[in-house]
Amino acid sequence: MHRLAVLFILCILPGMGFAQFSEEAEEPANYIKKSIYFGGGSYQIDSWQARELHNFIDSLVSIDAYEITIHSYTDNIGGAEYNAWLSDMRSRAVIYLLLQKAIPLHQIENREFGQYNPIYDNSTWEGRRLNRRVDIIFWPLAM
Repeated sequence: MHRLAVLFILCILPGMGFAQFSEEAEEPANYIKKSIYFGGGSYQIDSWQARELHNFIDSLVSIDAYEITIHSYTDNIGGAEYNAWLSDMRSRAVIYLLLQKAIPLHQIENREFGQYNPIYDNSTWEGRRLNRRVDIIFWPLAM
């Protein structure tokens, strides 16, 4: 019976259609996440990432079928007050891109974490690089 359950899970999970655009290993969930990465101390979004986000949004069947949550982070370089400001500016830059795609502001929820709640290790260069990001999470609405 145990083998049958494992076989069932292995056959079903790959075809479930969940997508996450992230470098971190997470269990599949019923959302889609796209991350925008920033240089140290910057809130400028490079043209490649802006184009990728716009192309991703265009690929969705109906953007109205999603609620969007933005989580903005920084590394731990600089003070907490500066990183709170930087996190806010990164959120605003991403919201501006979403508004360019005619996504109504009421469909977007924003949470700024600054240097707090890092996912990656801020004691390494690579960890700090990965923490300088905004996660855009697309939650499907129940229809």
